[in-house]
Amino acid sequence: MNPLLIGLTIPLGGTMLGSAFVFLMKKGMSDKMQKSLLGFASGVMVAASVWSLLIPAMEMEASSSKYAVIPAAIGFLLGMGFLLIIDELTPHLHIGTNKPEGIHAHLSKTAMLALAVTIHNLPEGMAVGVVLAGAESGASNMSIANALAVSLGIAIQNIPEGATISMPLRVAGNSRWRSFLIGTLSGTVEPIGAMSVVLLASMLVPVLPYMLSFAAGAMFYVVVEELIPEASAGRHSNLSTIGFAVGFVLMMVLDIVLG
Repeated sequence: MNPLLIGLTIPLGGTMLGSAFVFLMKKGMSDKMQKSLLGFASGVMVAASVWSLLIPAMEMEASSSKYAVIPAAIGFLLGMGFLLIIDELTPHLHIGTNKPEGIHAHLSKTAMLALAVTIHNLPEGMAVGVVLAGAESGASNMSIANALAVSLGIAIQNIPEGATISMPLRVAGNSRWRSFLIGTLSGTVEPIGAMSVVLLASMLVPVLPYMLSFAAGAMFYVVVEELIPEASAGRHSNLSTIGFAVGFVLMMVLDIVLG
């Protein structure tokens, strides 16, 4: 199978697998498990941002000496700003809260929960897409193996993320199949976003360093704005810290070993 197609679809497979937990578990996830999984997802995203996006972005500009950091810095801030705007404009509702965020809209609770996760998945899809684009363009410090490592890392953290979507929907009264489908659909933005970035980057190879760091900034926004606060609130925050460490090391190892 085409490596590009594999890289685009692996993350969605992780979301589907996590969403399928509704068929295996009768009750919602415990607070301890949810804290651990939120920390794990945060660790994977931070490691992917640093090892697979920011460092390669600076290495691509290595000939510029000390100015190699400028494209990475600019792209990172633009990525943070982009997700900030998306977060402010999109009506969404986070799991465990009853106060919607974004522009007021007459949407169901289920729809706003799905939109919240879609916001999270967008930068992940962008990250996969831009690394695949770098590998396809023949960038010296990027390979298909590196891109597949990022895809696999994102897919692994999508498993608990898919479960954190489908399980609360099931507890709220939705059927198992409806909860599974909504959880799965929330992940479809990833291959769509990834393919969009691949097509764009193939035409704009000179801006790859900016696009790599842009994706990193967008992922950092999700971690700092949403995942870490949710993981640290209330009891059992130490489990989220342990989960973060495990997720970070796993993604770092994947990037080095497979890259």
